[in-house]
Amino acid sequence: MFDTHVNLHADAFAEDLEDVLARARNAGVRRFLAICDRFDNYPRVKAIAEANSDIWNTAGVHPHHAKDFPDLTPNALIEAASDPCTVAIGETGLDFHYGYSAEDEQVTNFRRHIEAARETGLPLVVHTREADQMTADILEDEYAKGAFQILLHCYTGGQELADRGLALGAYFSVSGILSFKNAHDVRDVISTIPLDRIILETDCPYLAPVPYRGRRNEPAYLVHVAEALAKLRGEDAKDITSICEQNSLKFFKKIAE
Repeated sequence: MFDTHVNLHADAFAEDLEDVLARARNAGVRRFLAICDRFDNYPRVKAIAEANSDIWNTAGVHPHHAKDFPDLTPNALIEAASDPCTVAIGETGLDFHYGYSAEDEQVTNFRRHIEAARETGLPLVVHTREADQMTADILEDEYAKGAFQILLHCYTGGQELADRGLALGAYFSVSGILSFKNAHDVRDVISTIPLDRIILETDCPYLAPVPYRGRRNEPAYLVHVAEALAKLRGEDAKDITSICEQNSLKFFKKIAE
């Protein structure tokens, strides 16, 4: 399995990261993508990847932190992307739920990441929450300027954004939310997305799947995300993990080079 979204530099893993990784590997996770949430965390995230042959990383600024990096340039992201361990741009996007950064700051941040993804040819990891319409509008506007690869990660958006994303060739990652009892709307949308556009993630240490909901999430729990997707699609869990791993390697091409 390939856990395509892990926050291994989080404080939650400060004391036992090696044990966490060992449990994940024992559970069948063979690849990890460590996500950069703040550009000043990039060295820490990259160091984790450099220390482990089965871990790669991204370069980017989460929309929550857009206000903290007003001078971030596409060139800075492009330079980071030249590192062998850096295989994607992001995560970036729009999050209007908490409003930690102003809307205009998030939009500027998002577009700069898109430019870097377009220039490098690396995939763009997109976070979107309560911003479906604007996310779709920006993706379509930027795509018209030149194509780039899109991953709508931990997808909980609506059907319209899903459909507009699919039209742009986007992939979608599913998380432990898929297993939550009341996540009916999420399951309804994910059931309409072609299986060859779906990959798996934990988003650990957040969003632990059932039966671990409410605890710290770990990459070892990715198997339960796969089981939730298998149940939804009426497929065997082993087949789902195989298909999603193939999808992940097709999407994150730099890993396979």
